[in-house]
Amino acid sequence: MKLSRQFTVFGSAIFCVVIFSLYLMLDRGHLDYPKSPRREGSFPQMLDVYSLIPFDNPDGGVWKQGFDITYKPDEWDTKPLQVFVVPHSHNDPGWLKTFDDYFREKTQYIFNNMVVKLKEDPRRKFIWSEISYLSKWWEAIDVQKKDAVKSLLENGQFEIVTGGWVMPDEAGAHYFAIIDQLIEGHQWLEKNLGVKPRSGWAIDPFGHSPTMAYLLKRAGFSHMLIQRVHYAVKKHFALHKTLEFFWRQNWDLGSVTDIFCHMMPFYSYDIPHTCGPDPKICCQFDFKRLPGGRYGCPWGVPPETIYPGNLQNRAEMLLDQYRKKSELFRTTVVLAPLGDDFRYTERTEWDHQFKNYQLLFDYMNSHSQYNVKIQFGTLSDYFDALEKEASASSRNSQSIFPVVSGDFFTYADRDDHYWSGYFTSRPFYKRMDRILESHLRAAEILYYFAMKQAKQYKISKFLSSSHYVMLTEARRNLGLFQHHDAITGTAKDWVVVDYGTRLFHSLMNLKKIIGHSALLLILKDKHSYDSYSSDTFLEMDLKQRTQSSLPQKNVISLSAEPRYLVVYNPSEQARSSVVSVCVSSSAAQVSSASGKPVEIQMSAVWDTATTVSQTAYEISFLAEMPPLGLKVYKILETSSSNPHLAKYDLYNGNIANEGIFNMNNIKSAQEAITLENSFIRLRFGQSGLMEEMLNKGDGKSLEVKVQFSWYGTTSKKDKSGAYLFLPDGEAKPYVYTTPPFVRVQRGRFYSDVTCFFEHVTHRVRLYNIHGVEGQSVEISNIVDIRKEHNYEIAMRISSSINSQNRFYTDLNGYQIQPRVTMSKLPLQANVYPMTTMAYIQDAERRLTLLSAQSLGVSSLKSGQIEVIMDRRLMQDDNRGLEQGVHDNKITANLFRILLEKRSVVNMEEDQKAVSYPSLLSHITSSFLNHPVFPMTEKVPVPTLQLLGEFSPLMAPLPCDIHLVNLRTVQSKVDGKHSNEAALILHRKGFDCRFSSRDTGLLCSTTQGKILVQKLFSKFTVVSITPSSLSLMHPPPDARNISEINLSPMEISTFRIHLR
Repeated sequence: MKLSRQFTVFGSAIFCVVIFSLYLMLDRGHLDYPKSPRREGSFPQMLDVYSLIPFDNPDGGVWKQGFDITYKPDEWDTKPLQVFVVPHSHNDPGWLKTFDDYFREKTQYIFNNMVVKLKEDPRRKFIWSEISYLSKWWEAIDVQKKDAVKSLLENGQFEIVTGGWVMPDEAGAHYFAIIDQLIEGHQWLEKNLGVKPRSGWAIDPFGHSPTMAYLLKRAGFSHMLIQRVHYAVKKHFALHKTLEFFWRQNWDLGSVTDIFCHMMPFYSYDIPHTCGPDPKICCQFDFKRLPGGRYGCPWGVPPETIYPGNLQNRAEMLLDQYRKKSELFRTTVVLAPLGDDFRYTERTEWDHQFKNYQLLFDYMNSHSQYNVKIQFGTLSDYFDALEKEASASSRNSQSIFPVVSGDFFTYADRDDHYWSGYFTSRPFYKRMDRILESHLRAAEILYYFAMKQAKQYKISKFLSSSHYVMLTEARRNLGLFQHHDAITGTAKDWVVVDYGTRLFHSLMNLKKIIGHSALLLILKDKHSYDSYSSDTFLEMDLKQRTQSSLPQKNVISLSAEPRYLVVYNPSEQARSSVVSVCVSSSAAQVSSASGKPVEIQMSAVWDTATTVSQTAYEISFLAEMPPLGLKVYKILETSSSNPHLAKYDLYNGNIANEGIFNMNNIKSAQEAITLENSFIRLRFGQSGLMEEMLNKGDGKSLEVKVQFSWYGTTSKKDKSGAYLFLPDGEAKPYVYTTPPFVRVQRGRFYSDVTCFFEHVTHRVRLYNIHGVEGQSVEISNIVDIRKEHNYEIAMRISSSINSQNRFYTDLNGYQIQPRVTMSKLPLQANVYPMTTMAYIQDAERRLTLLSAQSLGVSSLKSGQIEVIMDRRLMQDDNRGLEQGVHDNKITANLFRILLEKRSVVNMEEDQKAVSYPSLLSHITSSFLNHPVFPMTEKVPVPTLQLLGEFSPLMAPLPCDIHLVNLRTVQSKVDGKHSNEAALILHRKGFDCRFSSRDTGLLCSTTQGKILVQKLFSKFTVVSITPSSLSLMHPPPDARNISEINLSPMEISTFRIHLR
């Protein structure tokens, strides 16, 4: 490997601490952001805010969770109040009804009426965010309607806010999918409407992540709005007038990542909670609730139609609320959203709201004694007015707004009702989401490469295929699932099935795209593609039968005729991984493309816990694969095959020797069960659960106990449901009366211990290889709680690490957020979302749980990490879903445990608001989330000739740079693509105090530099230009670049054209 101009990993480690800090200060982003004014003082971290807040929940009067607001009548004499009333309609792409049903019954009418009603009066305004719905309507309407929408956008009456495919969940969604749905929405807008959203609008996700703030900033947004934040945090921010702030990433030492954020102050985004502090009054100004309509005001006083006789009284009542609301902010500009779920469906509602409000506006504006200027506005109208006002009143370039860092989890909307249940709800689909993500990324990359070769060799069959249409549909199905009622597990049962069916359908299609693209890339004679590709020629080794079942391995039927086995490595690193496939014969042999046999381990395939299949065998071998590349092997049946047979020790059961495997039945375990490889030794207890880990590097052992436990739900009136976690106290240990059947398998490439409990099949596996995957322990749990009522099952890892009350969880797979378990909060408040990892540490060790699915996690005692794997709840939790969670499936959870030695630790460092995984942890996580894809010929074709490998990169990417996506860009024509792709790169921030020596990392770090001409080996870069994250904004001087430069933590998008 060439190391000129590069540092080796460990060479750079010493360098790295210093450089890391320096780099964070430099902005090398692509967007020419206006140079930010200096912000006020040292900025608060949300962790500090939590330690200040008493969380005592006193009664605040009309604003139940706040306080009484007073003002002096002459406050606006010098500067009048400016009020922007912003009409909106919140459309969930699936919740109580499916996406299609909502569209048919509600959403299409909102759009149709909008076109008519906004036209009637140029002062009327409306905002919209979900492009999934807009695009569906767009496909069905005529040119006149389309032109009407364009003119409403041009004259500023209609605004698209955020403009993603959906308004995504911010706890369980991975940054890959959040970016992808943002690009899908923005690309659709560019093509169909030519508009670029400027303001973010997230009124319904259940808690908010700074990752979203970062991604919006990188996409070119300057403002955003959030709503669902813990009521005590809202009150604290309102008291200090910090509801509007610059949200800064906790790792940013400058102000590069700052984005202006408005936090809505009250309980909800509906009209009763948006005009001011008193919902009883605000409700009277929701004119959909006029008497005689379908629903009224729960506070008992209905709205009145405005007429000259009540105009003054009503105007003054409403203005009083707006004035009180303005007292919570630092300027005289007020935002008053006007909308709710699926509002403005009927023309009468448009008339009632817009006509009554216009009368109120005209009255207030024409009476100068009120000192108010009030009008309908869009979200950007509000932010623009605010910016103008703020820059006029800012002192000597010191901004009047504070800076805040951290996140807004875990959300509670009242009392002890913490929304930590949804971090785990419907975990089957949270896992399926990630499987679809890894397939989509693999398909995107292979498709772009294959399309380039198809163009070069004029392979019409590939070029005319429907691959790009299927790819677009998969992007949209994955995007839809990021919605805050989808991946969250908070929709009705049949809506969940609808989402699942879409994911499953796209998974099947992506497997086809991967198979076809890989075939074209690996064919010796590209022109022979036409004759082979009719059937999916290369078939994936996993088959999933339905949207609700677990994937099963295909059994490859062998013969003396060798068939090809092609392995794809989706990682940007060279990789040696164990590949396992199932075959029909015990006389199997695997050889390299040139015919040299490779070592294989043969293991039993178990039909049940205790019966061995007589027709299928698992073979495993070590595959060495180029980065983002394909490697070819051959597999056949031959009498000269010589596999290493796995050996079996069986405890608490009795299995006869069947077939070729030696089964050793052990009545009672005298000595402990141990597994080891060259890095780690594990010790297990009698019931097959892990008890101790020994790192061979330093020879020190650590107690690491895995146990299962149950949470019940409280006996109070309000119980746990899809959203809420309301446990009946601490978890109870998982008890079993008879010792579980334990199966120990020892083999050439991996060994494992599997124990069979009633609700969990738990497997701990150690890979006997020298690469990255040998240094951590794989844990697989197959969970089945379908017979339980009101129980949640958790896996607890207890260790002797002295972590006290601190632990760390990731946010969206992008960054780490330090956590403090607080005794002043209820148990459920100390549960946080984990997307890809959680860790605990002390001065000597760090113990990381890496996860292949999003789940809720906590560290309730020192040395513990606990993850909730599934929950089955028999009642609704009163948040509108009107059902419990009882559609549980047999669910697979996949984890890795990594134990690392810490060196040069200054314990004060650990009190900081920022932390980073090690390089090894990042790459382990990447390998866990992006497993290799083995594919075989469906039917052996003797004439087929493949290359030995396809290796698209000249060298692996630097260790800390991740290729997020290589996403073919659409063309102006529907269903077609252009020659360009979006190359999205992420430079990971890592903690360089963890030694990278002997970790098997075969890559280097280069301080974030990549030479463009040294990137690809099979393709020429025609052009590469920087862009904003979602391709909306080319930089002012979009020139072809020859070197890519990324700062730590930076995610950047480039438009690339390969040939």
